Amino acid sequence: MATASLTQLALTSSSSTSIKSKLTIPSLLQLHAQKQEQHGKLVIRRDLLTGISLLPLVLSVPPPSLARDVDVGSFLPPSPSDPSMVLFKATSKDTPALRAGNVAPYQFVLPPTWKQLRIANILSGNYCQPKCAEPWIEVKFEDEKQGKLQVVASPLIRLTNKLKATIEEIGSPEKLIASLGPFVTGNTLDPDELIETSVEKLGDQTYYKYVLETPYALTGTHNIAKATAKGSTVVLVVASANDKQWQTSQKTLQAIVDSFQV
Repeated sequence: MATASLTQLALTSSSSTSIKSKLTIPSLLQLHAQKQEQHGKLVIRRDLLTGISLLPLVLSVPPPSLARDVDVGSFLPPSPSDPSMVLFKATSKDTPALRAGNVAPYQFVLPPTWKQLRIANILSGNYCQPKCAEPWIEVKFEDEKQGKLQVVASPLIRLTNKLKATIEEIGSPEKLIASLGPFVTGNTLDPDELIETSVEKLGDQTYYKYVLETPYALTGTHNIAKATAKGSTVVLVVASANDKQWQTSQKTLQAIVDSFQV
């Protein structure tokens, strides 16, 4: 038995030596390279899975172009009627209400230095289209030196019992602004703050125009507005300025509001 054990040990030793002899330096390097390659694949797979998991976060961040934090002159065409201005012409894809067909497309001119502002989802009417019961903000623009501009839309149901009505059928200019005044000023509108009203006819469309002095308004102490009704919605454009802006930009703001058409 001792002889058998010694023989078995010798065979085992011989086999181990044979295996070790086969692991030459080139083969050891090759084995090391294979391990490195496998490790690299694991790292790549891990990074790929991490990238995929972060992809929704990346996609949720809007590109800078959508922020519109640039001068409107960089993406709006010149106005055919006044080359010193650019033309904003809303399309059926620009706002939630336009996409829902709840507002007729509108247009107006702007100085090329103005910027388009973001609108909070709750103020844009996105959550209630196409059957909103309260007014919402369509678009907003601003120039720190000249003032602000916003387009406000209101469903007719808030102003009249008729499903469709002209602005004349809703009531007088004074009655309309009394209902929409808080959306002009950002808080309240006192009848004494209404300085001037006028009526303008462009084709078949009638517009009410307003000049307001609003010392307590959140939008500005000076406001010029223009409103009309089409379909099931009243659309109101408002240009606002503080005292300093008003001194130098009154004519510009008036030109913007005058150019508004639905």
